[in-house]
Amino acid sequence: MGLKDRVAVIGVGCTRFGESFDQGYFELIVEAVDEACADAKLGVPDLQAAWLGTAGRGHYEGDAGTSLSDPLRFFHGPVTRVSNYCASGLDAFRNACLAVASGVHEIVLAVGVEKMRDVGPRESLVANSVANGHPFIIKGRTAPGFFALCAQRYLHERKAEKRHLALVSVKNHANGAMNPKAHLGQRVDLDAVLNAPIVAKPLGVLDACPTTDGAAAAIITSPEIARTIRDDFVRVKGIGLSVGSFRTVFDPNFDFLGFPRTRDAAAQAYREAGIKDPAAEIDFAEVHDCFTITELLNCEDLRFCPPGEGWRFVEEGHADLKGRLPVNPSGGLLSCGHPVGATGMRMIYELTTQLQGKAGERQVRNATLGLAHNVGGPGALSCVAILGR
Repeated sequence: MGLKDRVAVIGVGCTRFGESFDQGYFELIVEAVDEACADAKLGVPDLQAAWLGTAGRGHYEGDAGTSLSDPLRFFHGPVTRVSNYCASGLDAFRNACLAVASGVHEIVLAVGVEKMRDVGPRESLVANSVANGHPFIIKGRTAPGFFALCAQRYLHERKAEKRHLALVSVKNHANGAMNPKAHLGQRVDLDAVLNAPIVAKPLGVLDACPTTDGAAAAIITSPEIARTIRDDFVRVKGIGLSVGSFRTVFDPNFDFLGFPRTRDAAAQAYREAGIKDPAAEIDFAEVHDCFTITELLNCEDLRFCPPGEGWRFVEEGHADLKGRLPVNPSGGLLSCGHPVGATGMRMIYELTTQLQGKAGERQVRNATLGLAHNVGGPGALSCVAILGR
């Protein structure tokens, strides 16, 4: 028995993503949860349990469930901290959904949060990994370096051009310009992306998402209870989580042309949701575009297009806001930024808003089934969630 139609989202909240130097970790949580509670017309005392998705570990903040219970004064139920790299937020949502579906709790909270702008480069998540990780596996391995290898391999094997990477950036920044919650929020043109300073060849600054602060939250219950609260609640159709090895990139069978964990997580979610042909059945998607190449690979792994044709899928406009299957109508990570633990929950916020027809200028036409996806590690794990009306 799966999750399909057994769990409902009745309230969502999201801070503006960006440089929140005037807000601390706890303040971001409170703002996102306050908005979600107002949306659901409930208060914190109505919530029976909570899950906190956060990837970074600070000095107190983000270490445990107390990082959620203290700012919310949530001392009447269990609070669990979830950490699963870039999928921490979506995995917190998955655990909250399982708790409701099992009948253990009736109304629960899932939150994703990360504060990344207040630290210098030597205190960043990457620097901590390098300082504390394996001397061979970790050192010298950065996200831009890894995804640049994927991009080089992709351009060579798929006969694509750097211009096709840039088209992803142009599209997602255009969508983000219509999103008041986005970190960057401005359009860029093809020349600007192609001529931006190089981060890791062939990826430039505008091929990469910014470093960002933010938080997002959702309130989850059963459809039976949801009906007593609002008419436009959103149903969970399926969720998949696949976890492999942190050493995936050193596997001699890893080809840098896609992520097996994404394909596995998507297969789980599609099976649970009863989806046979994602390209025809999914109306829109929020996918993990930490770099432009990542979106192309993900569109192929999620079966929005045939393998090797992600660049053609974007070039022909199928991923555009008015295309056949809009990808990242929010602006994605490229425009919204990537506060690691918050990103998955920000996607749930976007899916719910779109499915309720409340996305304003960036509203997807006839949105009845949406998909959210994270890949982390990089490549070590993936989570896919499908929501619908």
